Amino acid sequence: MLTPPTLTLGFETSCDETACAVVRDGRFVLSNAIATQTELHEGYGGVVPEIAGRAHVERIVPVLRRAVADSGVSLADINAVAVGHRPGLIGSLLVGVTAAKAAALALGVPLVGVDHVQAHLIAGMLDVQADPPMPALGLVVSGGHTAMYYVPSAVQAVRLGTTRDDAVGEAYDKAATILGLSYPGGPKLDALAQQPGADDHAVDLPVSRLERGSLDFSFSGLKTAVLYAVRGVPSRPGAPTPPPPPPMTPQRTRDLAASFQRAACAAIILKLGRALDSLNERDIECKSLLAGGGVTANSRLRIELAALAQERGLALRLPRLGYCLDNAAMIAALGGRLHTAGHADDLTLRAHPSSDIPTRHAL
Repeated sequence: MLTPPTLTLGFETSCDETACAVVRDGRFVLSNAIATQTELHEGYGGVVPEIAGRAHVERIVPVLRRAVADSGVSLADINAVAVGHRPGLIGSLLVGVTAAKAAALALGVPLVGVDHVQAHLIAGMLDVQADPPMPALGLVVSGGHTAMYYVPSAVQAVRLGTTRDDAVGEAYDKAATILGLSYPGGPKLDALAQQPGADDHAVDLPVSRLERGSLDFSFSGLKTAVLYAVRGVPSRPGAPTPPPPPPMTPQRTRDLAASFQRAACAAIILKLGRALDSLNERDIECKSLLAGGGVTANSRLRIELAALAQERGLALRLPRLGYCLDNAAMIAALGGRLHTAGHADDLTLRAHPSSDIPTRHAL
């Protein structure tokens, strides 16, 4: 007897993307509707929480209707409702959580709260026939998060290390601003670094290592190094005046973009290697490498992750470009898997600004 498919309706409003999706069996995306807010925040050079929250309120119902219409199923067919309830901007999260509770209550189906960061880890499993072999090493790199995870199964994750200051996506955006690129700067910096003639070794920018064996990240020093390369090193009382920086010609701008990208990606690959070695020392052999988050759309990082996976004999799962940024398909996919595993929440589910993924002490 065939098992009927499980259909999960997902809501995602953790930052500035209003998104709803319908996913079958925690894997196959039937619809993935997203309303972006780039035009609302562009003039401010970043996301304004109050504006984001109000926009979610205005857009959540139209996005939901579009997701259901695109899916080819009706709301009566839905088996569970999933929502990204943490981490994120609290005002934005409240909109999605409230909408998801209303939908679950109206449909009489279970409500499943999903950690937004953990959902990024399975974004590479969307629309594929089989999961990668487990356990896996996971990487989430975005504008708000940069961290590594031990992933024993698709519904479990343990954090191994995180950033101590800027997330790598935030560092990309700040470096882009320093180089005079418009918001959102990260993709524009990537495109500039790929231009013909861009020299990624033209400027020797630092690759953060922190303490010996540390699995944490730091990108503030790299960002500051770009600032000094553009505007010059500040003078100190009693010290010789530093020489002025070279003029910011188009070639120098390209070189700085490429040099920044090389250093940022090198820091990520370095820490992934350390994490694999650390797990091996505990007799934990990872079989796959999972990556998710907006920065996994970066051209150089995708190439370097593929090279690392090949070198280490790991199966690599990168999200398709449409699933790199925040989306409800990954929320619905993880929520559907959690529902199948017997997890459910009630209407007391709360929005929370921080993640609840356990740290490496749980290993």
